[in-house]
Amino acid sequence: MKPACTIPSFYLSDVPIGSTSASLLINISSFFQDSNLSIHTDNPDLTPCFQNTILAWIPSIYLWSALPFYLLYLKHNKRGYIVLSMLSRFKTLFGVLLWCVSWADLFYSFHELLQNRTPPPVYFVTPLIVGITVLIATLLIQYERLRGVQSSGVLIIFWFLSVLCAVGPFRSKIMTTTAQGHVNERFRFTTFYIYFALIIIELILSCFKEKPPFFSPVSTDPNPCPELTSGFLSRLTFWWFTSMAVLGYKRPLEDKDLWSLNEDDTSKIIVQQLSKEWDKEKAECKQVSLRKDVTYMKKSNHVLNHVGDGPEEAEVLIRDKKHNRKPSFLKALLRTFGPYFLIGSFFKLIQDLLSFVNPQLVLIGFIKNKDAPAWWGFLIAALMFICAVLQTLMLHQHFQYCFVTGMRLRTGITGVIYRKSLVITNSAKRSSTVGEIVNLMSVDAQRFMDLMTFLNMLWSAPLQIFLALYFLWQALGPSVLAGVAVMVLLIPFNSAIAMKTRAFQVEQMRYKDSRIKLMNEILGGIKVLKLYAWEPSFSEKVLEIRKNELRVLKKSAYLNSLSTFAWISAPFLVALTTFAVYVSVNEKNILDAEKAFVSLSLFNILKFPLSMLPQVISNIAQTSVSLKRIQQFLSHDELDPNCVETKVIAPGKDISIFLNYANTANIFGALVAIVGPVGCGKSSLVSALLGEMEKLEGEVAVKGSVAYVPQQAWIQNATLKDNILFGQASNEQKYQNVLEACALKTDLEVLPGGDQTEIGEKGINLSGGQRQRVSLARAVYSNSDIYLLDDPLSAVDSHVAKHIFDKVIGPDGVLKGKTRILVTHGISFLPQVDHIVVVVDGKISEMGSYQDLLKQNKAFAEFLRSYALDEDIEEDEPTSTVLLFLKTSFSGNQITDICLCIKCPLLLHDRLAFVKLTVFWQYMKAVSPIISLVICFLYCCQNAAAIGANVWLSDWTNEPVINGTQHNTAMRIGVYAALGLLQGLIVLICSFTLAMGGINAARTLHAALLENKFHTPQSFYDTTPTGRIINRFSKDIYVIDEVIPPTILMFLGTFFTSLSTMIVIIASTPLFAVVIVPLAILYFFVQRFYVATSRQLKRLESVSRSPIYSHFSETVSGASVIRAYRRVKSFVDISDVKMDENQKSYYPGIVSNRWLGVRVEFVGNCIVLFAALFAVIGKNSLNAGLVGLSVSYALQVTLSLNWMVRMTSELETNIVAVERIKEYSETETEAPWVIEGKSPPADWPSRGELEFVNYSVRYRKGLDLVLKDLNLQVHGGEKIGIVGRTGAGKSSMTLCLFRILEAVKGEIKIDGVKISEIGLHDLRSRLTIIPQDPVLFSGTLRMNLDPFNKYSDEEIWKALELSHLKRFVSSQPSMLDYECSEGGENLSVGQRQLVCLARALLRKTRILILDEATAAIDLETDDLIQMTIRTQFEDCTVLTIAHRLNTIMDYTRVLVLDNGTIAEFDTPASLIASKGIFYSMAKDAGLA
Repeated sequence: MKPACTIPSFYLSDVPIGSTSASLLINISSFFQDSNLSIHTDNPDLTPCFQNTILAWIPSIYLWSALPFYLLYLKHNKRGYIVLSMLSRFKTLFGVLLWCVSWADLFYSFHELLQNRTPPPVYFVTPLIVGITVLIATLLIQYERLRGVQSSGVLIIFWFLSVLCAVGPFRSKIMTTTAQGHVNERFRFTTFYIYFALIIIELILSCFKEKPPFFSPVSTDPNPCPELTSGFLSRLTFWWFTSMAVLGYKRPLEDKDLWSLNEDDTSKIIVQQLSKEWDKEKAECKQVSLRKDVTYMKKSNHVLNHVGDGPEEAEVLIRDKKHNRKPSFLKALLRTFGPYFLIGSFFKLIQDLLSFVNPQLVLIGFIKNKDAPAWWGFLIAALMFICAVLQTLMLHQHFQYCFVTGMRLRTGITGVIYRKSLVITNSAKRSSTVGEIVNLMSVDAQRFMDLMTFLNMLWSAPLQIFLALYFLWQALGPSVLAGVAVMVLLIPFNSAIAMKTRAFQVEQMRYKDSRIKLMNEILGGIKVLKLYAWEPSFSEKVLEIRKNELRVLKKSAYLNSLSTFAWISAPFLVALTTFAVYVSVNEKNILDAEKAFVSLSLFNILKFPLSMLPQVISNIAQTSVSLKRIQQFLSHDELDPNCVETKVIAPGKDISIFLNYANTANIFGALVAIVGPVGCGKSSLVSALLGEMEKLEGEVAVKGSVAYVPQQAWIQNATLKDNILFGQASNEQKYQNVLEACALKTDLEVLPGGDQTEIGEKGINLSGGQRQRVSLARAVYSNSDIYLLDDPLSAVDSHVAKHIFDKVIGPDGVLKGKTRILVTHGISFLPQVDHIVVVVDGKISEMGSYQDLLKQNKAFAEFLRSYALDEDIEEDEPTSTVLLFLKTSFSGNQITDICLCIKCPLLLHDRLAFVKLTVFWQYMKAVSPIISLVICFLYCCQNAAAIGANVWLSDWTNEPVINGTQHNTAMRIGVYAALGLLQGLIVLICSFTLAMGGINAARTLHAALLENKFHTPQSFYDTTPTGRIINRFSKDIYVIDEVIPPTILMFLGTFFTSLSTMIVIIASTPLFAVVIVPLAILYFFVQRFYVATSRQLKRLESVSRSPIYSHFSETVSGASVIRAYRRVKSFVDISDVKMDENQKSYYPGIVSNRWLGVRVEFVGNCIVLFAALFAVIGKNSLNAGLVGLSVSYALQVTLSLNWMVRMTSELETNIVAVERIKEYSETETEAPWVIEGKSPPADWPSRGELEFVNYSVRYRKGLDLVLKDLNLQVHGGEKIGIVGRTGAGKSSMTLCLFRILEAVKGEIKIDGVKISEIGLHDLRSRLTIIPQDPVLFSGTLRMNLDPFNKYSDEEIWKALELSHLKRFVSSQPSMLDYECSEGGENLSVGQRQLVCLARALLRKTRILILDEATAAIDLETDDLIQMTIRTQFEDCTVLTIAHRLNTIMDYTRVLVLDNGTIAEFDTPASLIASKGIFYSMAKDAGLA
């Protein structure tokens, strides 16, 4: 960069000073017209003037312009300072030396001035500028150190530019000196060389990074992301990721290998920012609407004075209300994520501009010009390469920013939705089911993520189109307009397709939503479906929805193949019309190689923005739908912390009075019982106290902390101990007391892991009683002031209930002195409570103490007398007797090894580290092998046609020019058109076939999966979280439906394109074959590293994704409990942690794509370089047309190589879905539903006799026996009560009758038929059960009673009448078509139980099994049910698993089970007389 010596005159005569060689940099195309000596020579040089001014100033100009922005950035980003290291000292030292050297030059010029040799002014200016710049750079090194910058991009670029600009003078000095034989101006010569050496040293030093800064919070991280501490170059090329790529290739990655998230990407930071912006936005809107409201009121008042105008005015008011601005979630998003995203946009801009440099640098002119010096060619090749590499780096920086923005968006949106779902009202919760909210989190947040990638195309596409057209105009003149016209015509075509596709997509989403919702319910109630043998009906429903879904898919597949056709043919049609018009407008217009191939490469650039634009627009349309959905959800009403809440009470219940009363009754520290018939609003009262109801009038005051035990226990998917502690600090003594009081000690002894046993979703591996006791234990442990207990005693056995009442709830229990509100159906405890509130139809009919109410002699007293027991319970013996029965051991009942389950997905996936070819083969089989072959063949044809067209074009351009015109143009155009259209046509056929094949495959795979899941034994559902099965039905089926076919299409497309590129280049420059092998090896390695690692990351990502959703749906279902215990914040934190865990594996996934992109594109750029170099070397033997062909193909190859690796890995990643579905379609199945030739007679069982012979059973292989060698006989029409401690095997007996559990040995006979020999449906449809948990499905009431439409309306009404539901159903406007919501949420638990009774009445078989059916019902309803059963099932065999012994005291016989064996079996009277187990149980219940 030092001024060159003053060149002697003989040298100057060759090179006019100020030669336009500067134009070399500015306009390469002036290359050929300039007959300048500095260009048209085999040994070019730059003029001293240029060297000393422009060249020397370039680095300074760069640094000065970058400095202000950089300083601003440093001011805001401080990372702590870095200790002064050797590296830093050396950098500074050399910087100071450089400054000295520069100014030495300056002083030397002054010295010359003093000696009266006047040096040109440039010798003063340049050293001054350079000196100051170097000094600034040196100071910057220190400033960066203080701000904690470890590696500075600004300085690296500065030193690099300095070296680059000094290379020219360096060479020119050597040339001059050798030409002259001696050194002129020794001093400047020396200083320049010192300067040159120093800047090279500085460049090298600046590439090393400093140590991490002090005082930075990063140090606490066990595995920090190397990105933060990596150097500038490493970030530019994503080199820092290499360690993970290598690791992933060596062995499957695990959780612990993943780097922590960067601080800015964590949920904590992002959600906080987004919530802040959203709250701000909401506040602004509120103010605006308040202002508006005020103005309306003013307006309306004086108008309303005229009496007549009232109504219209009111209308205006209403109409105008609609214009209120709703808070816009979009604004909040823009404010939060916009600035970061714009940095990416800046990179995109640079990349767009660079993409137009290459087509301008075409070698064709050089090849044509036979006298051009060789260095031209090499320079062009080098420039092409440099330009391409720069473009690669810019593009991937842009993508990195976009993807990180997308990732943050997802984190933010998910976090905001999660937080919202915890405060949303019940009515709002009704309007969006759990499934829909999960969809918001998964699908809609994903939409935003996908959009981010290409959002910049909104401005970038028009820019690229404009530039391309500008350059095309320069080459071909107005004929370009013909091509543009074609493009413009294609846009409406494409957008019409896009619109239509969107409509289909919405429709298909609807079907998909309903299918997943249905599947969710089916999997939730699978046990009930099996017991009732209802699977075929539900299977049909699913397949019906699926049929519609695939119908829509098929339509959109046709559309997609049309748009693919348009996409492939567009560039070709454009080129065709342009060339045809250009040649035919004027016969002097000659299509030479340069014009043709420059135009082609510009058309290729055009292809991308043109195809992307409609896509981006349709994407935006989709995302706007998602935005609306999210915004709507976020604008739902929230629970008012001050206890004002939406109407949840069914019409006609005047809850407000009722709350008023309840309030006055709340005497501090008392035990208040609330009693009343089913559906009278007892649970609603509790909800109201929790603040989950809308208050119409009156006051609800709850002072102090609250503990809440809901009617249906809510259990988290965590260990048993965590469920009880529920986030409180562990206190062992207190914990043990609680276990003792809640009778959980004995259960812990038999759980496989004690209190560390992992409980499945919804507490699936605990019995109902255990769930309720855990729920109670949680409340007791929380040590709150107020206890709201919603019927906690109904699900447990009577003696356990007594124990719990005495030890926990009662006057002497753990909770004495606290305020306890107990909703109960158990009369036996009423004498011991302080207050009783009787609720009828949402009003309080009476209240007071037990004695008062008896004295009042109203409805309650009547009710009591009919149920009251002769003996007062209070004078019972001490409760120690009860403990004897608590010691009964628990036989591993229903305990699943969920601990295994949790770790299972990872084990499962490691097995699949390399996707086996068999999976591809399975998919091909599903598509059908012949179609697969046809598709491949068609692709070969298509590429042959494409190459043909281009070769023909290159041949055309070489046609000799005679008298300034070319001949045969018509024939040329014709053949070119034919070849191109043929190619388009083949593509169309091809994508049609592929789409059809894909849909076929989707149909068969889904059908097989569904079929298998309905035939899977119950034990599978007990051990597998529903989330994982649903995942197969949603995510994996989605992948097979919509991801795999287009991926295959792209893969084949890119594969063949890459192949044809190689063929073309080798054909035109055979030398190229030499480089192909090393490049291919490099490519292969990068690809293997990438595919291995990226697939592992994808797997980790999908494994860590489902916990987010399962935790979420768990939260939604337990929201009231979480709020009651004031645990919202910690649940939010858990959700954030789960989200971050997921993003931890997603982030390296993004980076792996960038890492790959940079490397693969480098291979592509090398192909461009070598294609150009060999063209330069073989210049004399080549014609221009061939070179144009090979270079334009080479320029395309980067893209297709890149996509090919992507698609390979996409395919390998996604094809796993086929494997996962296969795996679940091949799990073991239960016995066949119907066995031909083995069907029992039509009226079987006619007598209803049961016989167990040496019967033993266990839940699953490897667990203990639940029933051991049972032998018993039940005669037709007998009524048998089955009793025993929880886990004695009562429920298991019923499951055996239905063959939900298959015998280990022995057999069961019904009417002498061995049940193991007939089909399952034959068996199950002939037995009737009223199951423990009443399960309803969303749909009409009729569908819930009679899914096969077997019965007439009369029969159904009859059944409803007998089950005491007729009054309720006939009061509903839609009667039998009353819509039950998901899980029957809009019926009370008691009503649901009655629906189950109605089902049983409809089936009316000879054997009826009641499984704890009376658990959730008050005594009155219980009596009704018992009455119904006694009258309607008089001649049937009834087996009842009883909790309330009084229901079975009049049964024929009672079976007492203990630990899986028969302890006693006789009439109730003789069992009481024999004073055994039954006697003591009856005694506890006050019956003996």
